[in-house]
Amino acid sequence: MKHDNFIVKPGAKVSLKDYDPGYTGQYVDSTDVSEKLRVGIEQIGKYQDILYAHDRHALLIIFQAMDAAGKDSTIKHVMSGINPQGCQVYSFKSPSSEELDHDYLWRSTKALPERGRIGIFNRSYYEEVLIARVHPEILHREQLPHIPPGKKIWKQRFEDINNYEKYLTNNGIVILKFFLNISKSEQKKRFLRRIELPEKNWKFSMSDVDERAHWDEYMKAYEDTFNHTSTNWAPWYIIPSNHKWFARLAVADIICNKLKQLDLHYPIVSDEHRQQLLQAKAVLENEEN
Repeated sequence: MKHDNFIVKPGAKVSLKDYDPGYTGQYVDSTDVSEKLRVGIEQIGKYQDILYAHDRHALLIIFQAMDAAGKDSTIKHVMSGINPQGCQVYSFKSPSSEELDHDYLWRSTKALPERGRIGIFNRSYYEEVLIARVHPEILHREQLPHIPPGKKIWKQRFEDINNYEKYLTNNGIVILKFFLNISKSEQKKRFLRRIELPEKNWKFSMSDVDERAHWDEYMKAYEDTFNHTSTNWAPWYIIPSNHKWFARLAVADIICNKLKQLDLHYPIVSDEHRQQLLQAKAVLENEEN
């Protein structure tokens, strides 16, 4: 799969109107990709095992999207082959009073994956330039000493985030950022399904409809975010997500490719350690049953 179709090139000016949420490439339906996705999931599991043993890098995967775009199900399916010991998922909700007493990156820093692990952020610090932009009253609850006027606050935060992500990558944390891109009409279908199916009711609230009323504002906020924070060290990928099966395939393929690029390998033991292994083998083989 060509990832050039999805990546936001650093410095490019993005218009989401140029990205088709219903794009599926050469594939027609989920049966076309089931085997490819299965293999991709299996490969991610193998790479994660080597990542853990190699213990030099961590992988941070960030998912951002409008409600009902499929973040939860993408995480569930794409990461289904991962050893749970090597993976951690954080879903960021409204900040607590403790978190509001710290800088806005504090709670994300606490949740970063350690070396050898995969960390997944279901929403992230990017909410601070998305929902906080659509609802600026959020800024006034953050107890900031000073709020720069106009768009200066967002320019400042874009710079903060870029510097933060550069710092993380310099310290071995590889960052993948996915925006699951669905159309407004597809979101409506998924909302109605959540209302109609009793087992899905718990996933829906009136706030979802309220946020939908701000769709255009969110699209502009996302575009500005992509334009300013897609960098060489942490680019954004805009994933077509009207068809969940295609979104899962694209995400899995990009993760596999990134892990492959890291040139991971199992640790090479020393000659002394190898001699100890041979001694242990001899002892075990000579044991009486």
